[in-house]
Amino acid sequence: MGHIYYAKPSITELEVRYAADAAANGWGESCYGYISRLEEAFARHLGVKHAIATSSCTGALHMGLAALGVGPGDEVILADVNWVASAAPATYLGARPVLVDILEDSWCLDPRKVEAAVTDRTRAIIAVHLYGNLCDMDALLDIGARRGIPVIEDAAEAIGSIYRGRRAGSMGAFGAFSFHGTKTMTTGEGGMFVTDDDSLYEKVLTFSNHGRSRRQPRQFWPDVVGFKYKMSNLQAAVGCAQLERIEELIATRRRVFAYYAHHLRRLPVRMNPEPAGTVNSFWMPSVVADPDVSFERDALVEAFQAADIDGRVFFWPLSMLPMFPNRPENVVSRRISARAVNLPSYHDITREDQDRVIDLVRSHIRKGSTQ
Repeated sequence: MGHIYYAKPSITELEVRYAADAAANGWGESCYGYISRLEEAFARHLGVKHAIATSSCTGALHMGLAALGVGPGDEVILADVNWVASAAPATYLGARPVLVDILEDSWCLDPRKVEAAVTDRTRAIIAVHLYGNLCDMDALLDIGARRGIPVIEDAAEAIGSIYRGRRAGSMGAFGAFSFHGTKTMTTGEGGMFVTDDDSLYEKVLTFSNHGRSRRQPRQFWPDVVGFKYKMSNLQAAVGCAQLERIEELIATRRRVFAYYAHHLRRLPVRMNPEPAGTVNSFWMPSVVADPDVSFERDALVEAFQAADIDGRVFFWPLSMLPMFPNRPENVVSRRISARAVNLPSYHDITREDQDRVIDLVRSHIRKGSTQ
């Protein structure tokens, strides 16, 4: 039995060919060729006007928040259960992340808690589509519109997810994506900023080039202090190939999830939801044990490790980390995080390997079941 990774990319001859071409020919006047091609193709895929390739999703969020004017003393609302990269960019700008509780079903932002957390210092709401699950965008956009607060989509994990006919990342003031090596679409490291807002696009484009506006006629003359979050042409070449295969890559993730869901359906657990009117890309299949079941997450993770399987714990509530204020009132976040694991998912995982994972989940849920 071989090692089972929790995630790995799908790389074919097409990615290798494009990367080799970029390495051999993507210099001088052609140094942005694959970058421009990726940006244009990604914007078309998402149905938005503008896309800017970045070195990470974190960089895309940082520049977007800066372009919205987020600064010292401001507050940015987001869900407590998230990877730290969703909250960190606000702190770079001197703002304070306000961590609110999640919904039981989607594990994403609870709109009621968002509304209650809004103050006169709130400058943005970050809707993170966790593990491919979709936030309640209708409710969040309504709050944003009524309170005059931009809603941002962190779609790092949600390429391929669709909310009522619109792709994740295309609905907010701006969207941010990750192309890390574990994601459905990868460039190794990398990300994308997307928006329909012409003014916001121009600001982020300027920020992304060390503050040099594309309309500035003087060479090496920045108009503001900017950032360096550029994607390389070599990375973009891989991204172009991945984007040509995106429907195949998404379909594979959904097929892997469907196999897990079918074989775990009789256990007292919940998995990633797909409400009516939505499509979940199921980037990371997750299992949450029911509250009335005795379940030891760490014991299951240790069993995975002993079986040469890369299982992952669910994200910790950020309010449990030492750099953020403690929020014990976020009871749903703490309960779900403690009773959940992520299951391995990648393009060429075999049914036999999935069965190994399923058998371990079954054994640990059944051992502790009170039913």
